Amino acid sequence: MFRKLTPQGRLTEKAMSAQGVALVVKAAAAAGYPPEKFSGHSLRAGFLTEAGRQNANLFKMKEHSRHASIDIVAEYVRDHERFREYAGEGFL
Repeated sequence: MFRKLTPQGRLTEKAMSAQGVALVVKAAAAAGYPPEKFSGHSLRAGFLTEAGRQNANLFKMKEHSRHASIDIVAEYVRDHERFREYAGEGFL
């Protein structure tokens, strides 16, 4: 998803490392948020959570996120589902 830049700022075909993505996320978060609370995982988790909200196909989500197990991807969707059509929504 994220590609490396050369020192001159040219885009390459190589993917950024997980550590490189984490550094970019932390730098962006430092613009008003505590950077220690953000990581590359924040992007992955946020993507999967939103994809679940949008009723994306679970198998396509797994393919995109490169998780080894569909069960792990389903955890992100379940986290979201916990608040969908909540029984106490009208009075809590």
